[in-house]
Amino acid sequence: MRIYLDHAATTPVRPEARAAVADGLAQWANPSSPHGEGRAARALLEDARARIGKALGWTGEVILTSGASESAQIALTRAKGGARLVSAVEHEAVLRVLPDAEVLPVRPDGALDLEVLAEAVDGRAPVVAVQAVNSETGAVQDMAAIAAVVHGGGGLLVVDAAQSAGKWPIPPEADLAIVSAHKLGGPPGIGALLVRDFAMLEPIGGQERGYRRGTENLPGALGFAAALEACAQPYCDPEVLAPIGALLAPAMAELGGVRLAERLANPSPYIEALAMPVVSGSAQLMRFDMAGFAVSQGSACSSGSLKQSHVLEAMGLDPALASRIIRVSFGWSTTRAEVEAFCAAWIAMAEEARARAA
Repeated sequence: MRIYLDHAATTPVRPEARAAVADGLAQWANPSSPHGEGRAARALLEDARARIGKALGWTGEVILTSGASESAQIALTRAKGGARLVSAVEHEAVLRVLPDAEVLPVRPDGALDLEVLAEAVDGRAPVVAVQAVNSETGAVQDMAAIAAVVHGGGGLLVVDAAQSAGKWPIPPEADLAIVSAHKLGGPPGIGALLVRDFAMLEPIGGQERGYRRGTENLPGALGFAAALEACAQPYCDPEVLAPIGALLAPAMAELGGVRLAERLANPSPYIEALAMPVVSGSAQLMRFDMAGFAVSQGSACSSGSLKQSHVLEAMGLDPALASRIIRVSFGWSTTRAEVEAFCAAWIAMAEEARARAA
């Protein structure tokens, strides 16, 4: 059997979400239609919206979207504010929306440089986008400290919570937050933009109270709500991930590997960036895939690219080291046996590589 350890890209749909989507497919009417069937679908949609907000602990507005990329596009192009600022380690989806945005540096430990941020926002009322948990390294940002600086400069804070929603609460300091269902066990093709107050956004007319066009995805919304309600705390039992620290970390130190989490200011336990000595990341991907493990070299949109990761480059990692890093990520369905199997496979591969290089 294959072992799936690429949950940061997408995670298996939870059975509760699968059942909810099936129920939603039986409600074929358009929620915007005025007839009885349409009104019934609308009632289900609004109930799902309320459940999503409640499960996320969000008391503001919830705009249902097709996913994180669309949520980012709405937030970053239509938020009322001045200059657009993004951290240097944002997801490609954010950087593509704002190719001309001012880029804020991060420290070698992955944390946003707050002194530079303070200078950038001073008196400008900007819109600032920051990923709560980095999708390549697992670095967790201090959103409370970031929000204090942004709000102190009269700005709006857009939090990309795609990797943190369902695992941790949405940062209460966020003005807008980006969420994706398929990162936490919901169906693909559905997400949300959480908005503190609609007055922060320019409407365009159409559905979703005039903030998004297109027929609402009722089955997706129901699956999204069910997935969020199924998220337990903690998201993944610490015992499941214990072999990383107990087995893999000591072996990596002995074999000359690098665990990026040890260099981060605040690492997430659900994403590990690991460098193997001698073997390139692309070669590792192929070998692990042949051995039955699904891992990656970073975010799904850039994995397989010949260019160096912009995230690792922004953190100042040596290109030779960065080229040997793979990403292993864990989710609600990960078992301890799967983690132990990966650790054993990594150690065996590294030992073989060292023997060949000797």
